[in-house]
Amino acid sequence: MSTSTRQNTGSFPRRRLRPDAASRPHTAYAPGRSSRVGLVVLIPAYQPDERLPHLVGDLVRELPGCRVLVVDDGSGPEYAPAFRAASARGADVVGYGRNRGKGAALRTGLAQVAELWPEADVVCADADGQHRPADIAAVARRVHTTGHMTLGVRRLTGPVPARSRIGNTVTALLFRLATGWHLGDTQTGLRGYPAGQTAWLADVPGDRYEWELSALLRAHELGLEVEEVEIATVYEPGNASSHFRPLRDSARIYAPLLGFVGASLASFGIDWVALMALHLATGSLLASVVGARLISGTANFFMNRRVFRAAPGTVGRTAVRYVVLALALLAAGYGMLWALTGIGVPLWLAKPLGDGALYLVSYLVQQRAVFRERP
Repeated sequence: MSTSTRQNTGSFPRRRLRPDAASRPHTAYAPGRSSRVGLVVLIPAYQPDERLPHLVGDLVRELPGCRVLVVDDGSGPEYAPAFRAASARGADVVGYGRNRGKGAALRTGLAQVAELWPEADVVCADADGQHRPADIAAVARRVHTTGHMTLGVRRLTGPVPARSRIGNTVTALLFRLATGWHLGDTQTGLRGYPAGQTAWLADVPGDRYEWELSALLRAHELGLEVEEVEIATVYEPGNASSHFRPLRDSARIYAPLLGFVGASLASFGIDWVALMALHLATGSLLASVVGARLISGTANFFMNRRVFRAAPGTVGRTAVRYVVLALALLAAGYGMLWALTGIGVPLWLAKPLGDGALYLVSYLVQQRAVFRERP
């Protein structure tokens, strides 16, 4: 991924990002790293107001030695004063002329960090005042201590906009259904990444708000550890300065989750229809379960190869592992159907109840063992 960025001609001065040792300040944030940059706070900004330079000044004052990197996401010349003020207070500012979205701005900033300060932990924060320097510092400390990706999680209590409260609740529920991870805040913009462990983020799809949810899905696919730190919930009245578009951006956010769950739902539909048809034709529960699972399993295998991004040329190996899993699930599924129908539960209801219980087990095994190639 290229780290070059096109400059806005005549808008505001940009600090030259030059990773020479003489320009690196003492790092009070990370003990033992006094000779190098230990922390970069990355702030994507689109049409910011005076809160951006205030945040930069607070960070430089309260986190001595950290570098603050601001990415202007095509805000336009009229917002140059805010970026000039941020630069004057100690930020490194880069940008481009056309708005590309928060995800694109984060990728640009992460690429800059990887090139210039590869030894630094990275904490991404928003420019609108929602993330206090104390909370940014808390996330940074957890990243540095554990070496794991860390989320600043809001409790969403008090005067929180309804769309934010509902959106976070729904997304967290869908995310848990898709992955099994119980995260308190899947939409938080305050995230920390340990030094040298951000290369995978370059391949996360999406350019706008959906990028952050896609990053969590990708982290789950890779089997990464994710920490959570509770932070303050800060919203301005009405959340007036937010650039989040409820309908369009919600659709972008939920698209990765729906794609993640979609393969399972499609396979379930195929399996259910096949089971009903075969049972009507044969009258045998065992033959119907086996036949339906063969049909839906074949479809599910090829869909999940795409979902889990199986490496090219691994169809044979992944198919063998998938068949072993399918046989185990078949036995478990038949046992659950036999038990449920035996106690009087109708077949049409016993089927979703049994498969629902096995869904999480199936997903975790496929994600961690079937489609994942070990080094």
